[in-house]
Amino acid sequence: MKLQSHSHSAMACNDSRLFRLGGQEISRNPPLPLTLRKPPRRLCTVQCSHSNHSLPYPPSLSIIKSTSKVFSAISNSLPNIMSFLTSDSTKMEGSDFTEEVTEATEIYINAIGKKKIFVAGATGSTGKRIVERLLAKGFRVKAGVRDLDKAKTSLPQDNPALQIVKADVTEGSAKLADAISDDSEAVICATGCRSGWDLYAPWKVDNLGTVNLVDACRKLGVKRFILVSSLLVNGAAMGQILNPAYIFLNVFGLTLIAKLRAEDYIRESGMNYTIIRPGGLRNEPPTGNLVMEPEDTLYEGTISRDQVAEVAIEALVRPQASYKVVEIVARADAPKRSYGDLFSSITQR
Repeated sequence: MKLQSHSHSAMACNDSRLFRLGGQEISRNPPLPLTLRKPPRRLCTVQCSHSNHSLPYPPSLSIIKSTSKVFSAISNSLPNIMSFLTSDSTKMEGSDFTEEVTEATEIYINAIGKKKIFVAGATGSTGKRIVERLLAKGFRVKAGVRDLDKAKTSLPQDNPALQIVKADVTEGSAKLADAISDDSEAVICATGCRSGWDLYAPWKVDNLGTVNLVDACRKLGVKRFILVSSLLVNGAAMGQILNPAYIFLNVFGLTLIAKLRAEDYIRESGMNYTIIRPGGLRNEPPTGNLVMEPEDTLYEGTISRDQVAEVAIEALVRPQASYKVVEIVARADAPKRSYGDLFSSITQR
C-alpha cells in the first residue's frame, strides 16, 4: 500500500472502499470484534537524555495499566462574561455552513479586546481552515507555522487581523512561548507530522510537540487550550486493539499512542482544555450533520475538515465545552443539533 504525505489527522481518499485516517489509507471493512474490554493503556517508557519527558521504547513495548483520574474544573480561564454565551445561532444543515458571526463570538471578542487566538499548525489542511474561520468570525489570529514560505501561499496575506509567526513545536517550549507571547488569549493545536520512515516523528510532533505547546502556555498564563486529536487514540482501552485502522496507524511510529500521551499531559496540566477527536478527515464540503459522542465511544466514520474547524472554534467560545474530550463524525441520518446542545450532552468521565 502506498503511503502519502499528509497530516496525522484523517483525510479521505478517492477510492470509495478506503478512507484515510492519520494520513494512512484504511479499509472500510467493519472492525474486528471487540476482544479486549479492559486492556492496558500506557507504555513503559525510557527517559530521553535531552528532555524531561519520557519516550516510548519501540523495540520492547511493555504495557502497564493506568488508573483513570477524575478531573474537576477549578477555574475557568475565559472571562466571566463567558457564562452568558448561550447563543446557538451558528447553524449546520447538510453541506451549508453559515459564516455569520454568532452572538457568542461577538461577546467573546468584545471581552478579550485585542487578544489573539494562536493556531499551531496553521498551514495544515485543518489548521488553515481554522485560521480562515476565525478571521471570518472577527477574531484576531496569530498563525504559528513551521515554514514561512509555505504560509505565504496558503494563508491570507492582506488581512490586518492575521499575524504569521515562525513556530516549530519540536524546538522546545521557550521558543514557542516567544511566538505565542502575552498577546494570545488561547491556543488551538492542529499540528500533525507527515508519514515517513522516521519512527520517532509522531513522538516529536504529536507527543512532545504538544507537550511543548502546553508548557509554553503555562509559562505565559494562557489557560485555554483546544487540541485536534484523532478517533481511536485510546483504541486498546476500547477493545479495538485489533481494529485494522488502529493497527495501521500505529505501525509507523505509534501515532495514535503518541497523541494519547499528549492528551494525558493536557488533562493533567490544570488548563481549561477541549480535546476534539475527529474521524477520518475529508477535504470535501460537509455532508451530513454532526455527531458528537463522549471519549472512547466511536471507532469509525468520517467528517469534513470544515466541520472540524467549526467545532474547534465553537469549543473556544462555549463554556459547555470546557474540560471535555469529544469524538465527532458526520452522518447523513443524524439529526441537526445546536453546538450548545451537543457540548452540553457530553459528560466528562
